[in-house]
Amino acid sequence: MNVSGAVAEGFEPVREAFVRNFEALGDRGAAVAVYRDGHKVVDLWGGTRDVDGTADGAPWEQGTAQIVRSATKGVAATALLLLHQRGELDLDAPVGTYWPQYKAAGKERTLVRHLLAHRAGVPVLDRPLTPAEAADPDLGAAAVAAQAPAWEPGTDHGYHAQTYSWLTGELVRRITGRTIGEWIADEIAGPVGADLWLGLPPAQRARVGRVGQVDAPAQSGALKTRPKPAVAAAYADPASLTRRAFAAITPLPDENDPAYRAAALPASNGIATADGLARFYASLIGEVPGGIRLLRPETVELARGEQSSGPDRVLVVNTRFGLGPMLHGAASPLLSPASFGHPGRGGALGLADPESGIAFGYVTNGFRTSVTADPRAQALLRAVRTALATGH
Repeated sequence: MNVSGAVAEGFEPVREAFVRNFEALGDRGAAVAVYRDGHKVVDLWGGTRDVDGTADGAPWEQGTAQIVRSATKGVAATALLLLHQRGELDLDAPVGTYWPQYKAAGKERTLVRHLLAHRAGVPVLDRPLTPAEAADPDLGAAAVAAQAPAWEPGTDHGYHAQTYSWLTGELVRRITGRTIGEWIADEIAGPVGADLWLGLPPAQRARVGRVGQVDAPAQSGALKTRPKPAVAAAYADPASLTRRAFAAITPLPDENDPAYRAAALPASNGIATADGLARFYASLIGEVPGGIRLLRPETVELARGEQSSGPDRVLVVNTRFGLGPMLHGAASPLLSPASFGHPGRGGALGLADPESGIAFGYVTNGFRTSVTADPRAQALLRAVRTALATGH
């Protein structure tokens, strides 16, 4: 496999793991970037820009970007954390303080922190939205504002797979007067110098490859595991919170459709390079060359303080969340117990680890069936741990 890019001395295990992802774990096109104390120590890419290798058969290049699905949630949560850091958003205020229409249907006591930590109780919509409706922020906001909660807000947690888009997006719009895509471009991606977009600009379309579902190779050497019966049953049952949460947009959008990529759905359709994702997380825990530090240390501690843990009503496994970020746990292993970040279903992963100074970004054009712990990203994290264990 022809892999391009570079690694700093001591991080050679990451290159080896990245190559093996293509040779044994079925990657078609992917990139990984790692920062250590604000400086890039890994920048690798390989394969084809498009998952199927069709069209012009273009190779993955250094600036190739891909849709990162739910890894976008970490960026969306940071928008709200930044507004809190600036004194514009009270995490302990009712959501209705900023968004009066949200007080309907028993949601009057929902706090902003409940929304961030997947405790708002509205992971499903009684009437799912079409992809075109979902792209309209007014329709999405009206739908979640009218929705009755599936449990009393604040009393339990369950992954808000799709509705996180309108919950976070509408709060940002109510407070700032800008869409969340515009706000992220102006206040996060631009100042940090990160190649990430929520609402892909037409000028960037040529950088983004086609994505698709891929199967694990039959002889990957990876341990094959079966989901627990309760998890399998939840995904098979159309009436379960699990199925309904992921089906809040029905039918599933075409992720290669330019109209979908131009929409701003902060739960699911952010687009980034691996470097953009890693650089974003590096900026949360320190300064980056040519950019700024986004979060003060006390805001980082606030973000990664556990808010939700235990059985997840939607994912039907034990999950842990801070104020937005997913936290290290058995269902979603990150670099270390100190890490915080967010995976994208079937592939992408971004995280920061304040104790080691590591920020990590992995993007791929081939999505697997995994939800929170893709084996390719996990292999790369193990390699980073190996590099750190040798004193680098």
